[in-house]
Amino acid sequence: MFPSRRQFLQQTLLASAGMLFGGPALFGAGKSEITYKVKKGDTLSAIAAHHGVSVADIQRRNRLKGDRILVGQKLIVPVAASNLPSLAPIVAATKQIRVDHDRWRYIVLHHSGIEDGNAKAYDAGHRRRGMEHGLAYHFVIGNGRDSGEGEIEIGPRWTKQLRGGHVRSTEVNNTGIGICLVGNFEKRRPSARQLESAFALVDWLRAGQVSPKHKVTVHRWVDRNHTVCPGRHFPYGKLKRFG
Repeated sequence: MFPSRRQFLQQTLLASAGMLFGGPALFGAGKSEITYKVKKGDTLSAIAAHHGVSVADIQRRNRLKGDRILVGQKLIVPVAASNLPSLAPIVAATKQIRVDHDRWRYIVLHHSGIEDGNAKAYDAGHRRRGMEHGLAYHFVIGNGRDSGEGEIEIGPRWTKQLRGGHVRSTEVNNTGIGICLVGNFEKRRPSARQLESAFALVDWLRAGQVSPKHKVTVHRWVDRNHTVCPGRHFPYGKLKRFG
């Protein structure tokens, strides 16, 4: 959560907040890849089914001769963009820009701290607070109120490859991608669709859009003792999948 913005945003939400903020059109389905770290109890068939691909697809991409996989092993999973509809516009838009891969060393997850809003509304609020580039985050994931549930909105800080404005740390703002899930997770859990989109986005970013030496984290772990973001009900344990 961006510090001290809750009351301000509630007062400055635009009447048109339900509109997409500069979002790219949904282009035809393409291919994307994610990196999956094998957990205890995983099977190749279960991983394939979860991602909507065949076992043969995973075997071929990872040059596996059989079904044997090891806990901790990292698999590249070729995922059809049509199987991740919330991610497809992001993949398409990113193909049109030059990503500064080596720059991005952090992926930081946030909650908005309020139930209203979308990328356009938050952009307006941040500009009124004097933020030159508006929306503090690179991506916003909707909760179904002012944008679709699990819908990923892309902001100009990603399309223009600009530093973030989502934490106190200058280093992390300079090198960190901010992802905000709309909602107050001090009071409730994020929805399953929001988490699915968030983790798919993180997987995709990690698969080729960021530095190999990157870290997936949350706001409260960056700005310790300054915020509870993304809230007590955020499933922190699920971040273990990112190593």
